[in-house]
Amino acid sequence: MKDSKKIKVLQAIRQGKVGGGETHIVDLVKHLNKEHFQPVVLSFTDGEMIDTLNDIGVENYVIHSEKAFDFSTWKNVKTLMREKEIDLIHIHGTRATSNVYWAAKKLDLPTVYTIHGWSFHDDQNALVKNARIFFEKWITKKTDCNISVSSSNQQTGFKNIPGFESVVIHNGIDLVKFNPDCAKRKNLRNELNIAQNAFVVSFIGRMTAQKDPLTLIKAFKEIISEYPNAVLLMVGDGELKDKAIALTKEFGLENSVIFQKSRADVADILFSSDIFCLPSLWEGFPIALLEAMAMRKAVIATEVDGSVEIIQNKKNGILVKPQNIQMLTDAIKELISNNSLKTKLAIAAQQTILNDFDVKNMTKKIEDVYLNVLHQN
Repeated sequence: MKDSKKIKVLQAIRQGKVGGGETHIVDLVKHLNKEHFQPVVLSFTDGEMIDTLNDIGVENYVIHSEKAFDFSTWKNVKTLMREKEIDLIHIHGTRATSNVYWAAKKLDLPTVYTIHGWSFHDDQNALVKNARIFFEKWITKKTDCNISVSSSNQQTGFKNIPGFESVVIHNGIDLVKFNPDCAKRKNLRNELNIAQNAFVVSFIGRMTAQKDPLTLIKAFKEIISEYPNAVLLMVGDGELKDKAIALTKEFGLENSVIFQKSRADVADILFSSDIFCLPSLWEGFPIALLEAMAMRKAVIATEVDGSVEIIQNKKNGILVKPQNIQMLTDAIKELISNNSLKTKLAIAAQQTILNDFDVKNMTKKIEDVYLNVLHQN
């Protein structure tokens, strides 16, 4: 590779919708040093991420597939890599790996794999969990460098995969985009038909079992009886959305729970909220949580991998047990009733992000990984 040639890095992910991994890619390609690196993004579905990449002028391609190990895509992926003269592949997640790795190795291209969250976890049956551990073991042995987004996720790798190796690079936040004091911030309450004096609890993420939106709705049923001006704003799509809407109707909360599809104006959603809640069953290193903290919001999260590396209970947020409706209810009530605590946690949350989770630092560390991998190859 000639010194004058920019390093072409293909960022590959399974879908183009809104999510932590997709947000990570957008931030990464936006902040890469363009004098040395030229990013190209490959997704296997369309979505908001693709729209954002088009808006910021980043080259991207969609090879449609909803399946893992979709052999029909492999030659197309290989053709894309060859025609775009890719130098290095950065794969995000197991699904993308299953449809990218063959082409990368056929072309003898070095690969970096970011583990945004392991595909195996404790609530799976033993057969499924062991199969996924086997696949993750295969992936992490084959790639040139593995990136863990949290130390706890790295420890999970050490525990389950003999000989596992990775570097830890925490996710970072775009502090310009997520600036609560920006003059361009919009209060969306009128648009969303939310009273200005309402207490807004926001949930932003995929409506999936991992994010556990149903437990939050069950907790909110208890909240609303004591605080009738509380509003739960749930932003996102996923397989549990219909069930979440049905549960809201069953509880008679139609006027207190507002559902929105995935949106790009996350900063303004947060600006329009009072607190943010992430009741996940597991996490890698949750970007949605970082974004809320950057927007100076008090946050409630569950005691799971990733989140526990960000939140110190009652210092910069509140931690509760996963699927514990009572703890979640009590935490929300405490922040509604104790404004001084809410303000203290919000200020500390923002300071945590300013101190430790700037996207520029994250990007520089990933650039160093790219250079090291290319040097070794």
